[in-house]
Amino acid sequence: MVTQPSARRPELDLIRTVVVFGLIFGHAALVFDADDDFYVKNADTTSITTILAGFVVIWAMPALFLVSGVAAFHSLRKRGAGGFVKDRLLRLGLPLVVAVVTIVPIPQWIRSGMTQSYWAFLPEFFDVHLNLADFPFVLDGEHFEVGHLWFVVMLVAWSLILAATARWIPSDYGFLARRGFVLLPFVPITLICALFGLEQEFAAWSRWAYLLFFLYGYVVAADDRLRAAMRRDAPLAALIGGVLFPVGAIGFLLVPGDPMTDMVPAHVAARALYGAASWCLCVAILGFLDRRTWTEQGGYLMAAALFVYIVHQPVVVVAAYHVVRWQAPIPVKYAAIVAVSFAVTLAAYEIVRRVPYLRELFGVRQAGRA
Repeated sequence: MVTQPSARRPELDLIRTVVVFGLIFGHAALVFDADDDFYVKNADTTSITTILAGFVVIWAMPALFLVSGVAAFHSLRKRGAGGFVKDRLLRLGLPLVVAVVTIVPIPQWIRSGMTQSYWAFLPEFFDVHLNLADFPFVLDGEHFEVGHLWFVVMLVAWSLILAATARWIPSDYGFLARRGFVLLPFVPITLICALFGLEQEFAAWSRWAYLLFFLYGYVVAADDRLRAAMRRDAPLAALIGGVLFPVGAIGFLLVPGDPMTDMVPAHVAARALYGAASWCLCVAILGFLDRRTWTEQGGYLMAAALFVYIVHQPVVVVAAYHVVRWQAPIPVKYAAIVAVSFAVTLAAYEIVRRVPYLRELFGVRQAGRA
């Protein structure tokens, strides 16, 4: 017997909000990272940011795709396949196109050195051709990119795939509700990470691993027994994930070569542990948060989440472009970039949410409809 999925889960909205707003902190840190090729770089850099980022990238974006899969289940059940596709294209596809046309070129223009005017740079940015081999990023060009909106591109693509295949996805996953079995979905994730490698531009993850996290979210929402299993097995998942993560980190930090793609045994093993640890940590996070009762609070921040995600990176890059010229230590510059980015992004949100047409263009929903 399949247990019917329960009502809206405020703790999942909390995860989404924390991850999205945390991206401002994360992208501001890339300005000072010694290894990352960010749009703007400070003269002095540090490797500390790389180490600290490891504690976040292993769970943050996977959890965001997992939560998105849960939301996709409820949207599909409410609207049907056709309505779901229409909602995703309007809710995500339209803001994606608007952002790529209006603000996404700004960081690339700054990276280019601004040797020409912004308006002269735009034709070069939009000089694109089809590249189906890089699905779902089918547009390619020397200067063109979707930048940080790769998440939205994937989410639209995975949603369309889900809409076309949902009728064939089983809804009974009782076997995974046995003690410890809810951790087994780590196996496909591990194989993808180990054999296909990780992609630096996607927050150190494989796009196909993200597809699995998205589909896993759909599966978890389809059978409430899995939700109960996550609550029960959260301590075990946290223990296993907490052990696997530092063990795998040794292969990333100490073994020479490129741990993202090299097929030497040490790097393959490190990526396998990385994938396994991530699923365990996601199970632990969802399980522990579900152990307490949440009220639907923070509607303002939840309603702002998609807008903040879409707009924040160009704002961070522009703020960083000016701040790195200061004669100040890294902590002062970092704090300034974060503060300015939050202020400008939320000020822009306050303007956009009051204008109906702009709300639609940037995917803003009123509080309570996030």
